[in-house]
Amino acid sequence: MSEQAVPSAEKGTSLWKDAWHRLRRNRLAMAGLVLVVLIFLACFVLRWILPHDPNDTALANKFATPGAMSLPDADGKKHVHLLGTDQLGRDLLTRILDGGQISLFIATAATLLTVSIGIVYGAISGYVGGRVDNVMMRIVDGLLAMPFLIVVILFRELISGPIDETGQFLINEWNWSRDFVIRFSNIIPLLLAIAAFGWLTMARIVRTQTVSLVKSEFVEAARSLGLGHARILFRHILPNMLGPVIIYATLTIPSFILYEATLSFIGLGVEPPNSSWGILIKEGANYLETKTAMLLYPALIFSSTLFAFNFLGDGLRDALDPKAAKD
Repeated sequence: MSEQAVPSAEKGTSLWKDAWHRLRRNRLAMAGLVLVVLIFLACFVLRWILPHDPNDTALANKFATPGAMSLPDADGKKHVHLLGTDQLGRDLLTRILDGGQISLFIATAATLLTVSIGIVYGAISGYVGGRVDNVMMRIVDGLLAMPFLIVVILFRELISGPIDETGQFLINEWNWSRDFVIRFSNIIPLLLAIAAFGWLTMARIVRTQTVSLVKSEFVEAARSLGLGHARILFRHILPNMLGPVIIYATLTIPSFILYEATLSFIGLGVEPPNSSWGILIKEGANYLETKTAMLLYPALIFSSTLFAFNFLGDGLRDALDPKAAKD
């Protein structure tokens, strides 16, 4: 009698591994991921390799066509402007990458702040429940009823004064770099204004997820073991809602990039001499007939970034959807 072969145990897998396999099969999502990585590398790595200063007016009041040589600098060297120059002779490629640093930093930092505030607020509301939950959600509903951009503009103007005073204090008393403080003072009010009112949707998402998980078996088991409420909430409930949080965060970044560009375009965002994609598009629109490249190149990278984040967010939503795991 021959011995029957003992079947080998099937190797287990994890939710995140399955999600990664599903994400890799989504070509648009992977293309978006690659493009996002390339844009970040270009803005935060390639920008410092380029020889041009974004505020250097080497060809003042003249346009250099893409690939044209600039006038000799102090050392007698000439530099190639790959995308040409703007109306003040500043290298356009360097300005686009420098503006991308500010736009991406504001959007990413604001997303981290909104996600953090929304997670804590929504989790507490959903976990406590009852009258506390009712009051906290009515506050969120009231804030959501306000026009977002108008509220952000008013809040930005309200906090700009104290931040400017703080910057002047840092320059006078702590000898901080004036250029760094000016850049800091221009960015922080816009960042805080967007983050202060951008967490509301995140709070509602987390609250809904918390309500659905608070009566789960693993939560009841944690309570039977005598674990405290804070540990149950932050160690057991919150890790089980990372999927929706990651999806929302990925889709929030392009929204905040668009908000920053809109505010900068109307003159209420980042202030000169700093640049952002919104400022570059505004400047390009003023020279559309005489210098199309000034509008074309910033608009292309701006649109590509928005598309890339949206494709990536849609792919993550499909990959992390629990229903897709059953297919």
